[in-house]
Amino acid sequence: MTAAGVALESGASAPETVLAVAPLLSVRQVSVRFGGLAALDSVSLDAAPGEVVGVIGPNGAGKTTLFNVICGFVRPDAGTIVYDGQPLRRLRPHQLIPLRIARTLQGVGLWQSLTVVENVMASLHRRSRGDIASALLGLPRSSRDEQRLRVLALASLERLGVADHAERYPGSLPYAVQKKVALARALVSEPRLLLLDEPASGLSEADIESLATLVRELRRHLAVLLVEHHMDFVMSVCDRLEVLDFGRVIASGTPDEVRRNPLVTSAYLGEDVPGEPYDGPSAGAALDSTIERDVPESGQSR
Repeated sequence: MTAAGVALESGASAPETVLAVAPLLSVRQVSVRFGGLAALDSVSLDAAPGEVVGVIGPNGAGKTTLFNVICGFVRPDAGTIVYDGQPLRRLRPHQLIPLRIARTLQGVGLWQSLTVVENVMASLHRRSRGDIASALLGLPRSSRDEQRLRVLALASLERLGVADHAERYPGSLPYAVQKKVALARALVSEPRLLLLDEPASGLSEADIESLATLVRELRRHLAVLLVEHHMDFVMSVCDRLEVLDFGRVIASGTPDEVRRNPLVTSAYLGEDVPGEPYDGPSAGAALDSTIERDVPESGQSR
Protein backbone atom coordinates (compact mmCIF):
# COMPACT_ATOMS: atom_id res chain seq x y z
CA MET A 1 0.00 0.00 0.00
CA THR A 2 1.20 3.50 -0.77
CA ALA A 3 1.84 6.12 1.87
CA ALA A 4 -1.33 7.87 0.67
CA GLY A 5 -3.35 4.72 1.33
CA VAL A 6 -1.90 4.36 4.84
CA ALA A 7 -2.77 7.96 5.63
CA LEU A 8 -6.34 7.54 4.44
CA GLU A 9 -6.89 4.28 6.31
CA SER A 10 -5.54 5.71 9.54
CA GLY A 11 -7.98 8.60 9.32
CA ALA A 12 -5.30 11.22 8.73
CA SER A 13 -6.11 13.93 6.24
CA ALA A 14 -4.69 13.45 2.77
CA PRO A 15 -1.63 15.57 1.97
CA GLU A 16 -1.99 18.58 -0.27
CA THR A 17 1.33 17.92 -2.00
CA VAL A 18 2.16 15.00 -4.25
CA LEU A 19 3.75 12.09 -2.42
CA ALA A 20 6.90 10.47 -3.73
CA VAL A 21 5.34 7.15 -4.69
CA ALA A 22 6.04 4.80 -7.56
CA PRO A 23 4.18 5.63 -10.77
CA LEU A 24 1.00 3.69 -11.39
CA LEU A 25 1.36 4.39 -15.12
CA SER A 26 4.65 4.73 -16.99
CA VAL A 27 4.73 5.57 -20.69
CA ARG A 28 8.18 5.20 -22.21
CA GLN A 29 9.35 6.33 -25.65
CA VAL A 30 5.98 5.68 -27.29
CA SER A 31 5.78 6.47 -31.01
CA VAL A 32 2.82 6.22 -33.38
CA ARG A 33 2.81 6.89 -37.11
CA PHE A 34 -0.21 7.19 -39.37
CA GLY A 35 1.26 6.83 -42.84
CA GLY A 36 3.92 9.50 -43.08
CA LEU A 37 2.62 11.46 -40.09
CA ALA A 38 4.27 11.06 -36.70
CA ALA A 39 1.31 11.39 -34.32
CA LEU A 40 3.53 10.58 -31.31
CA ASP A 41 7.32 10.74 -31.30
CA SER A 42 9.13 9.13 -28.35
CA VAL A 43 6.65 10.33 -25.74
CA SER A 44 7.32 9.48 -22.08
CA LEU A 45 5.36 10.39 -18.95
CA ASP A 46 4.39 9.03 -15.52
CA ALA A 47 1.24 9.25 -13.43
CA ALA A 48 1.36 8.29 -9.75
CA PRO A 49 -1.40 7.77 -7.21
CA GLY A 50 -2.22 11.05 -5.51
CA GLU A 51 -1.49 13.36 -8.43
CA VAL A 52 -3.17 14.93 -11.44
CA VAL A 53 -1.09 15.05 -14.61
CA GLY A 54 -2.30 17.29 -17.42
CA VAL A 55 -1.49 16.78 -21.10
CA ILE A 56 -1.86 20.00 -23.07
CA GLY A 57 -0.89 21.26 -26.50
CA PRO A 58 -2.32 22.81 -29.66
CA ASN A 59 -4.92 21.02 -31.74
CA GLY A 60 -3.36 18.05 -33.53
CA ALA A 61 -0.50 17.76 -31.04
CA GLY A 62 -1.20 14.07 -30.33
CA LYS A 63 -3.05 14.29 -27.02
CA THR A 64 -6.00 12.07 -27.87
CA THR A 65 -3.72 9.65 -29.73
CA LEU A 66 -1.75 9.25 -26.50
CA PHE A 67 -4.94 8.41 -24.61
CA ASN A 68 -5.93 5.95 -27.35
CA VAL A 69 -2.58 4.18 -27.03
CA ILE A 70 -2.89 3.88 -23.25
CA CYS A 71 -6.44 2.49 -23.60
CA GLY A 72 -5.61 -0.01 -26.33
CA PHE A 73 -7.48 1.68 -29.17
CA VAL A 74 -4.21 2.36 -31.03
CA ARG A 75 -1.19 0.09 -31.03
CA PRO A 76 2.12 1.97 -30.78
CA ASP A 77 4.86 1.44 -33.33
CA ALA A 78 7.48 1.68 -30.60
CA GLY A 79 7.76 2.12 -26.84
CA THR A 80 6.30 0.51 -23.73
CA ILE A 81 3.44 1.13 -21.32
CA VAL A 82 3.69 -0.20 -17.77
CA TYR A 83 0.67 -0.18 -15.47
CA ASP A 84 0.90 -1.18 -11.82
CA GLY A 85 4.32 -2.67 -12.44
CA GLN A 86 3.18 -4.85 -15.35
CA PRO A 87 3.73 -4.14 -19.06
CA LEU A 88 0.54 -3.67 -21.06
CA ARG A 89 0.89 -5.67 -24.25
CA ARG A 90 -1.92 -6.07 -26.77
CA LEU A 91 -4.34 -4.37 -24.41
CA ARG A 92 -7.94 -4.33 -25.61
CA PRO A 93 -10.47 -1.67 -24.57
CA HIS A 94 -12.77 -4.22 -22.91
CA GLN A 95 -9.93 -5.09 -20.52
CA LEU A 96 -9.81 -1.59 -19.01
CA ILE A 97 -12.48 -2.07 -16.35
CA PRO A 98 -10.96 -5.28 -14.89
CA LEU A 99 -7.63 -3.42 -14.75
CA ARG A 100 -9.41 -0.56 -12.93
CA ILE A 101 -8.66 1.95 -15.67
CA ALA A 102 -11.49 4.30 -16.63
CA ARG A 103 -11.74 6.94 -19.33
CA THR A 104 -14.17 9.63 -20.33
CA LEU A 105 -14.37 10.60 -23.99
CA GLN A 106 -13.98 13.98 -25.65
CA GLY A 107 -17.72 13.89 -26.26
CA VAL A 108 -19.96 12.04 -23.84
CA GLY A 109 -20.04 8.55 -25.38
CA LEU A 110 -23.33 7.60 -23.76
CA TRP A 111 -25.69 4.96 -25.16
CA GLN A 112 -28.73 6.93 -26.27
CA SER A 113 -31.03 3.88 -26.11
CA LEU A 114 -30.30 3.31 -22.42
CA THR A 115 -31.46 5.41 -19.50
CA VAL A 116 -28.95 7.36 -17.46
CA VAL A 117 -28.84 4.78 -14.69
CA GLU A 118 -28.54 1.94 -17.21
CA ASN A 119 -25.57 3.71 -18.81
CA VAL A 120 -23.81 3.77 -15.45
CA MET A 121 -24.77 0.19 -14.63
CA ALA A 122 -23.11 -0.93 -17.87
CA SER A 123 -19.71 -0.20 -16.30
CA LEU A 124 -20.43 -2.63 -13.47
CA HIS A 125 -20.58 -5.84 -15.46
CA ARG A 126 -17.32 -7.09 -13.92
CA ARG A 127 -18.98 -6.94 -10.49
CA SER A 128 -22.10 -8.80 -11.56
CA ARG A 129 -22.77 -12.02 -9.65
CA GLY A 130 -25.48 -13.25 -11.98
CA ASP A 131 -25.20 -15.17 -15.22
CA ILE A 132 -26.84 -15.08 -18.63
CA ALA A 133 -29.20 -17.99 -17.86
CA SER A 134 -30.49 -16.33 -14.69
CA ALA A 135 -31.11 -13.09 -16.55
CA LEU A 136 -32.91 -14.77 -19.45
CA LEU A 137 -35.12 -16.81 -17.14
CA GLY A 138 -35.81 -13.91 -14.80
CA LEU A 139 -34.62 -15.84 -11.78
CA PRO A 140 -34.51 -14.10 -8.36
CA ARG A 141 -30.70 -14.27 -8.37
CA SER A 142 -30.61 -12.08 -11.48
CA SER A 143 -33.11 -9.59 -10.04
CA ARG A 144 -31.15 -9.24 -6.79
CA ASP A 145 -27.92 -8.71 -8.67
CA GLU A 146 -29.47 -6.08 -10.93
CA GLN A 147 -30.86 -4.25 -7.92
CA ARG A 148 -27.45 -4.26 -6.24
CA LEU A 149 -25.79 -2.78 -9.33
CA ARG A 150 -28.55 -0.22 -9.63
CA VAL A 151 -27.91 0.98 -6.07
CA LEU A 152 -24.21 1.42 -6.88
CA ALA A 153 -25.02 3.29 -10.08
CA LEU A 154 -27.45 5.62 -8.31
CA ALA A 155 -24.84 6.37 -5.66
CA SER A 156 -22.36 7.37 -8.36
CA LEU A 157 -24.96 9.61 -10.01
CA GLU A 158 -25.76 11.14 -6.62
CA ARG A 159 -22.09 11.93 -6.13
CA LEU A 160 -22.17 13.99 -9.33
CA GLY A 161 -25.49 15.60 -8.45
CA VAL A 162 -27.45 14.08 -11.34
CA ALA A 163 -29.37 11.23 -9.67
CA ASP A 164 -32.65 13.04 -10.37
CA HIS A 165 -32.12 12.26 -14.07
CA ALA A 166 -31.61 8.51 -13.54
CA GLU A 167 -34.66 7.41 -15.55
CA ARG A 168 -34.25 9.86 -18.42
CA TYR A 169 -32.47 9.22 -21.69
CA PRO A 170 -29.20 11.08 -22.38
CA GLY A 171 -30.50 12.83 -25.49
CA SER A 172 -33.12 14.66 -23.42
CA LEU A 173 -30.53 16.19 -21.09
CA PRO A 174 -28.35 19.30 -21.39
CA TYR A 175 -24.79 18.64 -22.53
CA ALA A 176 -23.32 19.57 -19.14
CA VAL A 177 -25.53 16.98 -17.42
CA GLN A 178 -24.53 14.34 -19.97
CA LYS A 179 -20.87 15.08 -19.17
CA LYS A 180 -21.56 14.43 -15.49
CA VAL A 181 -23.31 11.17 -16.32
CA ALA A 182 -20.30 10.07 -18.36
CA LEU A 183 -18.03 10.86 -15.42
CA ALA A 184 -20.34 8.98 -13.03
CA ARG A 185 -20.11 5.98 -15.35
CA ALA A 186 -16.31 6.13 -15.19
CA LEU A 187 -16.16 6.53 -11.42
CA VAL A 188 -18.63 3.76 -10.58
CA SER A 189 -16.05 1.16 -11.65
CA GLU A 190 -13.75 2.39 -8.84
CA PRO A 191 -10.73 3.02 -11.08
CA ARG A 192 -7.17 3.40 -9.88
CA LEU A 193 -6.29 5.35 -13.02
CA LEU A 194 -8.76 7.87 -14.44
CA LEU A 195 -8.23 9.39 -17.89
CA LEU A 196 -10.27 12.53 -18.53
CA ASP A 197 -10.49 13.76 -22.14
CA GLU A 198 -11.59 17.41 -22.09
CA PRO A 199 -13.82 17.08 -19.01
CA ALA A 200 -14.46 20.84 -18.81
CA SER A 201 -15.54 21.39 -22.41
CA GLY A 202 -19.09 22.68 -22.74
CA LEU A 203 -19.44 23.36 -19.02
CA SER A 204 -20.39 26.66 -17.39
CA GLU A 205 -17.97 28.41 -15.07
CA ALA A 206 -19.94 27.16 -12.07
CA ASP A 207 -19.83 23.59 -13.38
CA ILE A 208 -16.08 23.88 -14.02
CA GLU A 209 -15.49 25.04 -10.45
CA SER A 210 -17.50 22.09 -9.18
CA LEU A 211 -15.54 19.73 -11.44
CA ALA A 212 -12.24 21.15 -10.19
CA THR A 213 -13.29 20.48 -6.61
CA LEU A 214 -14.18 16.90 -7.52
CA VAL A 215 -10.89 16.28 -9.33
CA ARG A 216 -8.93 17.57 -6.34
CA GLU A 217 -10.85 15.12 -4.17
CA LEU A 218 -10.27 12.25 -6.60
CA ARG A 219 -6.51 12.78 -6.58
CA ARG A 220 -6.46 11.66 -2.95
CA HIS A 221 -7.46 8.17 -3.98
CA LEU A 222 -6.19 7.53 -7.52
CA ALA A 223 -4.04 8.79 -10.39
CA VAL A 224 -5.64 11.21 -12.83
CA LEU A 225 -4.41 11.92 -16.35
CA LEU A 226 -6.32 14.62 -18.20
CA VAL A 227 -6.37 16.38 -21.56
CA GLU A 228 -7.90 19.84 -21.45
CA HIS A 229 -7.90 23.20 -23.24
CA HIS A 230 -9.41 25.25 -20.43
CA MET A 231 -6.29 26.69 -18.82
CA ASP A 232 -7.88 28.07 -15.66
CA PHE A 233 -9.09 24.55 -14.91
CA VAL A 234 -5.75 22.94 -15.85
CA MET A 235 -3.69 25.31 -13.74
CA SER A 236 -5.95 24.89 -10.72
CA VAL A 237 -6.08 21.07 -10.58
CA CYS A 238 -2.87 19.71 -12.14
CA ASP A 239 0.27 18.89 -10.18
CA ARG A 240 2.34 18.43 -13.34
CA LEU A 241 1.92 19.21 -17.02
CA GLU A 242 3.23 17.53 -20.14
CA VAL A 243 3.11 19.73 -23.24
CA LEU A 244 2.86 18.07 -26.65
CA ASP A 245 3.54 19.71 -30.00
CA PHE A 246 3.62 17.76 -33.26
CA GLY A 247 3.68 14.53 -31.26
CA ARG A 248 6.70 15.40 -29.12
CA VAL A 249 6.97 16.44 -25.47
CA ILE A 250 8.39 19.97 -25.58
CA ALA A 251 7.98 20.84 -21.89
CA SER A 252 7.30 19.17 -18.56
CA GLY A 253 6.92 20.55 -15.07
CA THR A 254 4.59 22.26 -12.65
CA PRO A 255 1.91 24.58 -14.04
CA ASP A 256 4.00 27.63 -13.11
CA GLU A 257 7.09 26.21 -14.81
CA VAL A 258 5.19 25.38 -17.96
CA ARG A 259 3.44 28.75 -18.02
CA ARG A 260 6.82 30.50 -18.07
CA ASN A 261 8.42 28.22 -20.68
CA PRO A 262 8.99 30.12 -23.96
CA LEU A 263 8.85 26.88 -25.96
CA VAL A 264 5.25 26.45 -24.86
CA THR A 265 4.34 29.99 -25.85
CA SER A 266 5.97 29.43 -29.22
CA ALA A 267 4.02 26.21 -29.80
CA TYR A 268 0.73 28.03 -29.29
CA LEU A 269 1.58 31.34 -30.94
CA GLY A 270 4.00 30.20 -33.64
CA GLU A 271 6.60 32.73 -32.49
CA ASP A 272 10.38 32.46 -32.67
CA VAL A 273 11.91 31.58 -29.32
CA PRO A 274 14.68 33.95 -28.20
CA GLY A 275 18.03 32.49 -27.33
CA GLU A 276 18.01 33.77 -23.74
CA PRO A 277 15.62 32.32 -21.14
CA TYR A 278 12.47 34.38 -20.82
CA ASP A 279 11.70 35.78 -17.37
CA GLY A 280 8.71 38.03 -17.96
CA PRO A 281 4.98 37.64 -17.39
CA SER A 282 3.72 37.97 -20.95
CA ALA A 283 4.50 34.37 -21.93
CA GLY A 284 2.04 33.00 -19.41
CA ALA A 285 -0.57 35.61 -20.21
CA ALA A 286 -0.28 34.94 -23.93
CA LEU A 287 -0.53 31.19 -23.32
CA ASP A 288 -3.71 31.59 -21.28
CA SER A 289 -5.45 33.78 -23.84
CA THR A 290 -4.37 31.66 -26.79
CA ILE A 291 -5.52 28.37 -25.32
CA GLU A 292 -8.86 29.89 -24.42
CA ARG A 293 -9.33 30.82 -28.09
CA ASP A 294 -8.31 27.27 -29.04
CA VAL A 295 -11.19 25.62 -27.16
CA PRO A 296 -13.25 23.53 -29.62
CA GLU A 297 -16.99 23.65 -29.58
CA SER A 298 -18.80 20.94 -27.63
CA GLY A 299 -18.31 17.56 -29.27
CA GLN A 300 -15.94 18.85 -31.96
CA SER A 301 -12.85 16.76 -32.66
CA ARG A 302 -9.45 18.32 -32.59
